[in-house]
Amino acid sequence: MQERPPTPAARAVRATMMRPTPQRVPELAHMDVKRLRRYRQALLQEELRTSYWRRLIQARRDLLRADVTPGDRRKLVEVLTEERPSSGRTSIMSLHPDGGMPILPHLPDLWASGAIVTGDLEQAELHARLASAESVLSSYREALHRRVDRATADLVARYHQEPRDCLTALPISPLRSTSVR
Repeated sequence: MQERPPTPAARAVRATMMRPTPQRVPELAHMDVKRLRRYRQALLQEELRTSYWRRLIQARRDLLRADVTPGDRRKLVEVLTEERPSSGRTSIMSLHPDGGMPILPHLPDLWASGAIVTGDLEQAELHARLASAESVLSSYREALHRRVDRATADLVARYHQEPRDCLTALPISPLRSTSVR
């Protein structure tokens, strides 16, 4: 007699049994689910803001490397629209971050500095400052990713422990009262 393949329900139960139970993150234990969701959302917003400034700094470095002179629109378009590999981020991102100051207080000045770089020494100094800012922003962004991952892991563990907590994330719509006459 040939053994029948397992049913989808049996496969799902077996797969669930093979996965490790999600573990809580002790450092986030003091937050309730609602506050943990807000914390995670704030981290995601901060990551968007940090990514925005990092992209600005990268663009400024690209322009500096390409030695684009002010008013050279053709060269500017060429530098800023070059083909990029598609392995990067593909989600829709806001063009301008919401409020707040950048992580490095000198970023706006750094972005605006050296609109016209006159000498090699000045260009090298600006390039070094931009590289340093990009490095700091990249490190900060990586730290944000780790914090988001921990908050996400804690939420998953909480939802595993108490599945009904997932429902509290849904918007509450007022129930329509219907009367039977």
